[in-house]
Amino acid sequence: MVGSNRHSSGGRIGVVGSNMVDLVTYIDRMPEAGETLAAPSFSMGHGGKGANQAVAAARLGGDVMLVSRVGDDLFGEGTIRNFQESGIDARHVRAVPGTQSGVAPIFVELSGENRILIVKGANEHLLPADVEAAAEDLRRCSLILLQLEIPLETVYHTIDWATREGIEVLLNPAPATPELDVGRVLAATFLVPNQTELAIMTGLPTATREEAERAARVLVEKGVRTVIVTLGAEGALLVTAERVRHVPPVTVRPRDTSGAGDAFIGAFAQHYVRSRDIEAAMAWGATYAADSITRPGTQKAFADAAGFEAFRAGLTGARGAF
Repeated sequence: MVGSNRHSSGGRIGVVGSNMVDLVTYIDRMPEAGETLAAPSFSMGHGGKGANQAVAAARLGGDVMLVSRVGDDLFGEGTIRNFQESGIDARHVRAVPGTQSGVAPIFVELSGENRILIVKGANEHLLPADVEAAAEDLRRCSLILLQLEIPLETVYHTIDWATREGIEVLLNPAPATPELDVGRVLAATFLVPNQTELAIMTGLPTATREEAERAARVLVEKGVRTVIVTLGAEGALLVTAERVRHVPPVTVRPRDTSGAGDAFIGAFAQHYVRSRDIEAAMAWGATYAADSITRPGTQKAFADAAGFEAFRAGLTGARGAF
């Protein structure tokens, strides 16, 4: 679980976000409409973008607190226990009476590519008032992570609150939604979309690295300080007003790409709060994401500090996917 360098030197990370129970079916191919297929295997695991990012950062030694909501069901109890076992401060993870926990049915093909549905459940009940209730502890954080599996008003409120408090914010605008008001998230310190999310936010093509750079520049011109675009098998792209940098991926044979973007962000955050070096943190995140896709599942594929060091020691190449 948590590595020996748990709670290493550096700032605290706050995550205001979702949790899900992943229901993962491994398939040879997706069925056609009306078709029934036998699938090779099924597994359950803990997921959700907020939870995934929190667990990744904590397993690498980050000091992490989480503000989230679960259902008053068996899934909720197991989710809170998982956070505690991962070394996360889960005092602000609470059950919503009469509500089911969020779930994510995931279908993973032989290539490792995945298709995901989400049922938000209790995550819809994470409200601005809950952020205010956790404010005393959030003030101890140097970076707050946000995603879009919780109400948008809570995302906007958290960004506004953190800006007033002088706390840096990383927004992962996922899952992508045209309902996001880009004008209300410009104060985020880091905006970390993938190419699809960047296209939805800007209305521009993002299929190539050059297109992604142009689209990211539009967000920078609007006021976003730092845009980091995850490019799948092409690595990641940093775009600010002053510089553009490409961070290459790492060579692995992918088994399951579920949660790889969250692995990148959690590892990036853990490195950044102790180093304040954005490019080094991106390379760290890209390597951690590459390691994660060599195993099935989401959080259960995330290595602890010792496991990640072993992976880094054995690296031989420079292409991967996240």
